[in-house]
Amino acid sequence: MEETRRILVIGTGDTKADELLFMRERIEAVGGIAVMMDVSVLGDPPYRPEHDRHAVAHAADTTIKAIIASGDENTAMTLMALGAARLARSLHDRGEIDGVIALGGSMGTDLALDVALALPLGVPKFVVSTIAYSHLLPPERIATDLMMILWAGGLYGLNSACEAVLSQACGAVVGAARAVVKPDEARPRIGMSSLGKSCLQYMVTLKPELEKRGYEVIVFHTTGMGGRALEAIAAQKGFVAVLDFSLQELANQLTGSVVNSGTDRLENAGRQGIPQIVAPGAIDMVDFPTWQAVPARFTERPYHAHNRLLASVTSDGATRKEIARAIGDKLAAATGPTAFILPAGGIQQWDQEGEPLYEPEALSAFVEEMRASVPENAELHEIAGHINDAAFCDKALEIFDRWVAEGIVPPGRRQAA
Repeated sequence: MEETRRILVIGTGDTKADELLFMRERIEAVGGIAVMMDVSVLGDPPYRPEHDRHAVAHAADTTIKAIIASGDENTAMTLMALGAARLARSLHDRGEIDGVIALGGSMGTDLALDVALALPLGVPKFVVSTIAYSHLLPPERIATDLMMILWAGGLYGLNSACEAVLSQACGAVVGAARAVVKPDEARPRIGMSSLGKSCLQYMVTLKPELEKRGYEVIVFHTTGMGGRALEAIAAQKGFVAVLDFSLQELANQLTGSVVNSGTDRLENAGRQGIPQIVAPGAIDMVDFPTWQAVPARFTERPYHAHNRLLASVTSDGATRKEIARAIGDKLAAATGPTAFILPAGGIQQWDQEGEPLYEPEALSAFVEEMRASVPENAELHEIAGHINDAAFCDKALEIFDRWVAEGIVPPGRRQAA
């Protein structure tokens, strides 16, 4: 018989007891086991949770009394979030939970996001929230495999709309805990960033070449949350190397676009000392929602609507120089081996001669500034060609293979024939 999955249920039992008890009942109705964690501050729930508010406070190296006296509700819930995240991770590491579901408004969601970030990829994480999918949620707070559902009708008490949402969420997290195939750690993992292969084509060559060398290559689509996932896994030291060749999200963040991965884009691999090879793929394009007006600073720039969600413009030479300096600053903070490949002939498919986004003066301005901005702790490798030329892949593999030979990157693990 299939093993029963244990789901950690997190919420403030002093104010949301009816909802949380309903969730416990639904989890058990579909064959799961509910493990209750109470994150209330001011009062106790009318049930006995497996992990009460005192245990949560203790995990944060404090007490409920001290948390209440800490100053305000924001400070109090931040401390409870620290305790909940630590306790949840400890429960996972001891093999006592198989997934987590949390319930909350803005306060409970704030706490739930910390818990989700504390758990590794492959542990089902479900948040039922009154602010699901809201722009209140910054990219850097969202765990790689987080699932969310809007808590419709969830302001005060149970009702039929609320029950419909909660029952779906409970079924989903139990199902995910049963069905999940956790990441295979047999082969060393490489993180690679890219866009669609019509824009950046190196992944078509590099992925199979690196797989031949015994690595698993995970490619992230850099349209906001893809880069966020790469950064989150890098922050947990989930890669032996990172090939970060598509930095458009960094350009988006610097120019104020919501289509970004947070302020720490291009920082976590370097912060963790992970060897990284970096290139400036597509930094000349800025994305924004098609359903919004073109930002004022870009109204005179070339424009393309990719679909009804996503549109792009190109940045001018001055903006590209600003982006070059930002890339250099982020590389300078890296603590591990770093190389930068600068393709002087172009950085995305449509910036070549004869293509609609060809702007040689703006490209030259970027290349010149980038040469000057690569810091001393990073190798600079300039190629005359385009990022989509074979020479770019050859250079990337040359650096990578040298690092493997020097012991900077661990050797791959070839699968048996």
